[in-house]
Amino acid sequence: MYEDEKRRCTTDNSSTYQGQRKLLYAVDKDGHYEGVTSSGWEVEIFATQMAVDDLADQTREALTQTKAGSVSPLSYHMLNLRFDLTSLAQTTGFFQWQIKRHLRPAIFNKLSDSKLNQYAQVMKLSIEQLKQLPSDQ
Repeated sequence: MYEDEKRRCTTDNSSTYQGQRKLLYAVDKDGHYEGVTSSGWEVEIFATQMAVDDLADQTREALTQTKAGSVSPLSYHMLNLRFDLTSLAQTTGFFQWQIKRHLRPAIFNKLSDSKLNQYAQVMKLSIEQLKQLPSDQ
């Protein structure tokens, strides 16, 4: 990596890193790998911000759908806490098809405390919080 590229790589300050740095490996002018720290770069910032914005849109949509009664509060909490079906299935032990069923209000409202507790523990919420939307929303 040339010196000006190395300097640029280490001086970008990504708001998505929140002041943190990460180790990257780059090839120096002799073709050897070396570790350099980065606080982000423009393309990564853009991609990360697009992903964060997309998640925020999905969360707002889930909130709207939950308020309308078309999905259970689980849908909102899942997205608000950055879970998708795969990660929620892996952490709760439920199958993805079960979680999809639990997203239906009629099914969710009949779940046992034991099943609700599985979600609550993973999401670090109480069962009561899991059943409701935040009061300021």
